[in-house]
Amino acid sequence: MKLGVKPIADTRVILKSRDDVPALVASLLKIYTTPEYNDKIFNILEKRILKGKKKTGRTGLSLWQIFVLAQFRLCLNLDYDWLHYMALSDSTLRQLLGIETETGFERIEFGYQRILDNVHLLDDETLREINDVVVEFGQGVFKKKEGEALQLKSDSFVVENTVHFPTDYNLLFDSMRKAMDTMCKFTDKYPSIEGWRKLSDWQKSLKNLSRAVGRASSSGGKNKAKRIQYSAKKYLTKAIAFRNKIKSSKESLVIEDAEDLVRAILLDRFIELTDKHIDLVDRRLLKGEKIPHEEKLFSIFEEYTEWINKGKSHPNVELGKMMTITTDQYGLIIDYRLMEHEADSEIVIEIADTVLQKYSVDSWSFDKGYYKKENKDLLQLEIPNLIMPKKGKLTKLEKEEEHEASFKKSRNMHSAVESNINELEHNGLDKCPDKGYHGFKRYVSIGIVAHNLHRIGKQLIKLELAKQKKKERLRKAA
Repeated sequence: MKLGVKPIADTRVILKSRDDVPALVASLLKIYTTPEYNDKIFNILEKRILKGKKKTGRTGLSLWQIFVLAQFRLCLNLDYDWLHYMALSDSTLRQLLGIETETGFERIEFGYQRILDNVHLLDDETLREINDVVVEFGQGVFKKKEGEALQLKSDSFVVENTVHFPTDYNLLFDSMRKAMDTMCKFTDKYPSIEGWRKLSDWQKSLKNLSRAVGRASSSGGKNKAKRIQYSAKKYLTKAIAFRNKIKSSKESLVIEDAEDLVRAILLDRFIELTDKHIDLVDRRLLKGEKIPHEEKLFSIFEEYTEWINKGKSHPNVELGKMMTITTDQYGLIIDYRLMEHEADSEIVIEIADTVLQKYSVDSWSFDKGYYKKENKDLLQLEIPNLIMPKKGKLTKLEKEEEHEASFKKSRNMHSAVESNINELEHNGLDKCPDKGYHGFKRYVSIGIVAHNLHRIGKQLIKLELAKQKKKERLRKAA
């Protein structure tokens, strides 16, 4: 504690509010004031964030402040600008961070970049460990009896990326544009590099030709195929000329420091992507080939992006990563997994291995997408009540099993996991704005922890209101 700073433990929780903030504040305060869970979470953060750090004298944030800011960002679905504004103006958040001062004392403030850099110190592995602690804490709040078996539900959904809709001709332009940006940095730093005085003309010309291909592809009318071929030929001629020019210029680049070396490596990558998409445009638009799915790239910036078609009418296609979550009877997410070009049925055993090492499970329900005979046979050895409906035609025995009252009841209860998915999407896991796969995984993990904390906080508020109601009833009776 510091002189003039309001104590964190005294942060007010507004019990009668439908907003998300009170629930999150309630759970964070409970963790902060409970030594058992406070120690566990701080030990994880210290081990990950402070390992190998030297005392440089540079101002950072405390581990508690990093943890709280990360949870606020995802629970309330904030961008960093909004989070920075709240850290400057919201008295509840400021007191929870330990920076709200009494009148007459110097005000403590954080800069935008300081928040951004420190929250980015968290990683997926750290947050997975923290989530296990949060789940343990939450099950205590929900009054789980010691040794009580869990009733689990698993389902998958798509966490989308913030990328534009990919076509081979606009990805070709993206590759060339980034190559131009990199070359521009070289020419700004070393004016002696010749041949790139009209770089902006190259960009304008290539952009116009790319748009012409798009207009020809999307419009109707007579001779559409000929118009597409004509515009694609013009576009490819210019793109090949640019590719040849930048390749010839690459040899004369000046490499004097590490920054130049990184830019040269990036330039090689953008030239490689340009070559790839010149080939794809040529094969698809000029030669009429159907490009195999595995050869396609859906973003040159977020290369891990997958094209996902879950058979829904809206949206019919999603660009991002599939994720499976497993929830218990209290609505807490005890396990989550990003899928690497995998179907639901391919990850069941892997999830079961992880979950069954930590928890005792009484029942576990899946939807049809997770069904595979080997999956069902193996899980039935460990789980007394397994709900895994079969895809396709049922045998007489399977039909009898799936028409039993207990099976139907558990299968109907499975839809509760959809509310968890809806909450996650509402709180930010519909689309990830962070860059890179590392950032994507970190964003997802913070979202899971924030969801669990929010759910625990709602239960804490419910218990506190019940306690107050009981006191009031006793007072009136007295």
